Amino acid sequence: MDISRFSDKQQTGLLVQIKTPTGPDHAFVPRKLPPSWEFPIHLWPKVVEARTALSELNGIAQTLPDSQLLLRPLQIREAITSSRIEGTYATAEELMLFEIDPHESKSKRGQVNAWREVANYSNTLNKGIELLETLPFCGRVFKELHEVLMRGVRGQHSQIGAWRTYQVAIGSDRRYIPPPAKPEMEQCINEFEDYINEKDERFDPLVRAYIAHYQFEAVHPFGDGNGRIGRVLLSLMTAHWCKLQRPWLYMSEFFERFKDEYIGNLFRVSAEGAWERWIEFCLIGTIQQARDAIDRCQKLRELRCQMLEKVRPNGSPRTEQIVEKLFSNPLVRVSELKVRLNISYPTAQNDVDRLVKADILRPLPDIRPKTFFSSEIMRIAYEESSRAISLDGNPSEQAN
Repeated sequence: MDISRFSDKQQTGLLVQIKTPTGPDHAFVPRKLPPSWEFPIHLWPKVVEARTALSELNGIAQTLPDSQLLLRPLQIREAITSSRIEGTYATAEELMLFEIDPHESKSKRGQVNAWREVANYSNTLNKGIELLETLPFCGRVFKELHEVLMRGVRGQHSQIGAWRTYQVAIGSDRRYIPPPAKPEMEQCINEFEDYINEKDERFDPLVRAYIAHYQFEAVHPFGDGNGRIGRVLLSLMTAHWCKLQRPWLYMSEFFERFKDEYIGNLFRVSAEGAWERWIEFCLIGTIQQARDAIDRCQKLRELRCQMLEKVRPNGSPRTEQIVEKLFSNPLVRVSELKVRLNISYPTAQNDVDRLVKADILRPLPDIRPKTFFSSEIMRIAYEESSRAISLDGNPSEQAN
């Protein structure tokens, strides 16, 4: 690690000497939170704007008949983009098809392995929501999330659901080396657990969530999966600390779009104590992601009403039930409907044919067994946003 990049005045942590197979080096040990940094007054308007956008999103989401109408698409987008930051690629269609019919991964680099990794991320988000109904943020929660994330993924390190016991480094050139496992890393994670469960009135809860995200990534307590676990925790902490009904804010799309800035700003907190730059970056992202979610929520809500109006004249309560379910999973198979609704295969086929005729479903090309999907839900939920934003925080509109 290039210690010349670390300022003597950064006050964020300490450099300690370590031994590596290629010779001596240094690792960075972050100081316990809260940071000594004073939040600058000029960033308060950004905090207010971000919290206002989150409140609007939370309010709109609470008007939905089912929170999954918005939560499920947001979580799938988050799973895809968070995994993409780590070099794992899958589309929304591939992920949903895999969830319908999971396969065992035969190769560490196989496509099925990538699908499982992304599906695991989505499951990790839901596991976090479940765990926090009865537990505080703590080491047990972190480890259980890690176990879900890494379950069944071939080629990953055997220390699943456990703190690392060895030294790790980030980047092929060891651009950043987290604290040694013992005793520094274990002490850091214990201090981190204490901090996130005590009050810190110096910082707005949203700002505090991004401070905590930095600290988790700097400590890097697991052998693998730290980035993804850190982003899961960020969504959960934002929801809990900002008193959102559900975890509506997911930042991976913004972090992936500005990946170099994301990684660079995290590093600069360690090397230079550049908290202001990191927090401003995150606030800009919060505003973008919250507004994007609001746009999608409004469009999905309008589309739901339009679809139900289409099927009501000649449909049935069962047909409406199929339409409602499309918003949590826009892909459907006749055989799946037969089992889920406890109806005959011909009846399920007739229901699908009726929805195809109403232009609500269409066949997914080149997929066997035959699968139908709602192209409108897929477009609204998973296409790139029409809302663009520059890193100076000035929004602009761009064509789809």
